[in-house]
Amino acid sequence: MAKILIVEDNERNRMLLRDILHHYGHEVLEAVNGREGLDMAREHLPELIFMDIQMPVMSGLTAGEALKSDARTRNIKTVALTAFAMKGDRERILASGFDEYMSKPLDTRRLPQLVEELIGGK
Repeated sequence: MAKILIVEDNERNRMLLRDILHHYGHEVLEAVNGREGLDMAREHLPELIFMDIQMPVMSGLTAGEALKSDARTRNIKTVALTAFAMKGDRERILASGFDEYMSKPLDTRRLPQLVEELIGGK
């Protein structure tokens, strides 16, 4: 299956994502802040990244923009994870370069469908 990076500072959210992705046979890498996530993405070149927007050290928006501006990582599919659910947030986040957006709490039934839509059977 696919190599997927989870960049999330909340341990419970990381564990939930990891468990679901493992259940579907994916290889999972984990980072706890945007800087670490950016470094891991450049080193491991995953097919997909789930990126929390609000994190210490470097925000998910900043890390996502850095990924999209780097020729080696710009084609990695990225999903923003956020508790922001205000009008216009989805559009603003997608406009910053993310491929998709999921609000928290995460819809665990939607997650496998979203992975399939973004990266297919990798």
